[in-house]
Amino acid sequence: MKAMILKAFGGPESFELRDVPKPVPHAGQVLVRVHATSINPLDYQVRRGDYPDLVALPTITGHDVSGVVEAVGPGVTNFVPGDEVWYTPQIFDGPGSYAEYHVAAENIIGKKPASLSHLEAASLTLVGGTAWEALVVRAALRVGESILIHGGAGGVGHVAIQLAKAIGAKVFTTVREANVEFARNMGADVIIDYEKEDYVDAVMRETGGRGVDVVFDTIGGNALTRSPDALAQLGRVVTIVDIAQPQNVVQAWGKNASYHFVFTRQNRGKLDELSALIERGQLRPHVGAVYSLADLALAHARLESPNNGLQGKIVIAVEPSLIS
Repeated sequence: MKAMILKAFGGPESFELRDVPKPVPHAGQVLVRVHATSINPLDYQVRRGDYPDLVALPTITGHDVSGVVEAVGPGVTNFVPGDEVWYTPQIFDGPGSYAEYHVAAENIIGKKPASLSHLEAASLTLVGGTAWEALVVRAALRVGESILIHGGAGGVGHVAIQLAKAIGAKVFTTVREANVEFARNMGADVIIDYEKEDYVDAVMRETGGRGVDVVFDTIGGNALTRSPDALAQLGRVVTIVDIAQPQNVVQAWGKNASYHFVFTRQNRGKLDELSALIERGQLRPHVGAVYSLADLALAHARLESPNNGLQGKIVIAVEPSLIS
């Protein structure tokens, strides 16, 4: 099979397309022909060497799969060849999804929502599971609460907006001017152009000085440091990035805030919950760009660029017929 191999840590040029043996499913495992995968910040972080103790080179990386079951190992009862499936491979535990085939444990795989294409499904598995873990499991966001989502036009952010609206929360989000209409279309109630207005000032104005119940940080840096300034009493901060960033602990203490650092866990349950939202029309992923597996380096370079013009996700069409 064809696979994109990460041969050394470094820039996008560190990938090399090679022929490697097709994996074989063992007991409790499923062999999937990968139709599409996706790129996340985690992928370029792995590629550039942010986690050298967790990644043994050379390796196949990638953290999203949408495809079709080709074969099943002994003991598999939930899937048969021909089933359309989607999932996130176990992170830092075996080969990833930048390949024509992938093997995964049965218990992390879900049935692909029928209303999604493979490109759409591949864009959602990791970011959707992350948003669910952050908002539902960790923040325990409730009907009638308010949430500030930093980076509402990004891969996780645009999903988080829709998920928070499905829960019944009032959604604030920060985007740049070019993405205001996109965030509005995702369902955000209050959209803050962070290049023109301080988000803390905007939140306090819109909430009458109370602040929001939850801040969800998808971008890190100063956004996370200042998040307690926008919180209500007993508020919750949830972040998926920059846990080493200096924090405004005194302000958080004064708000009786709780912090949640999220590293998403893989399981079928979250995928099934996301599928239910999709089929009810409450969640739809947005594919911002599509590249071939051979052009993976170009896709990585674009995602890493600070002014990439993207809304939603970059998807990799592993199955050539999916390239339009």
